[in-house]
Amino acid sequence: MEAQKSLIIGASGGIGAALCDALAARGETVVGLSRSGDGLDITDEASITRALSGVEGPFDRIVVATGGLEIDGNGPEKSFRELDADRLMAQFRLNAMGPALVLKHVMPMIPRDGRAVLAVLSARVGSIGDNRLGGWHAYRAAKAAVNQIVHGAAIELARTHKQAIAVALHPGTVQTELTRKYVGRHPAVPPPEAAQNLIRVMDGLDVTDTGGFFDWAGQVIPW
Repeated sequence: MEAQKSLIIGASGGIGAALCDALAARGETVVGLSRSGDGLDITDEASITRALSGVEGPFDRIVVATGGLEIDGNGPEKSFRELDADRLMAQFRLNAMGPALVLKHVMPMIPRDGRAVLAVLSARVGSIGDNRLGGWHAYRAAKAAVNQIVHGAAIELARTHKQAIAVALHPGTVQTELTRKYVGRHPAVPPPEAAQNLIRVMDGLDVTDTGGFFDWAGQVIPW
């Protein structure tokens, strides 16, 4: 049987790099793209086009493993008093608009026939139904927005790619630079463990799961 082929967007980040390593270790052909390695700026559509121009599909798995909690030195807000337009825009550009533009260009890179998974890393704090603490307003809203983007992509894909599965995934709290200052007392796992968890979830999905939002253990997260 021919080896599975995966594309990881954000391959230099903690989770992205761990996904590349884990998938390669089990014999998959892995293509990784990142800002540091390939000049890929997901907030710039021309940059996305350039980075993907030399990439040959189709891919059985595409993971958008990008994102940021602290942008330009601005951490998550504790109250609405800290909100401003620039912070909101920065979060939406990186965590919602960026993945949306990537999806636009990678959706044609999955096979029309056969199972394929298209996953975008989201966050549980993007769940409106699970928000009981408030705070982190711009980040929460941007992640809620990317969940909607993924759900819409799943609907569109289903019309032409009958076995495609598009999902938003929450990797749990992972020990990366993104979370280093914010982990606190929350249990966190190293990137290799998070990668194995995400792969296990992706392997267990079927077409009835497309458009869903799942955590690292495969449990459905409310919208």
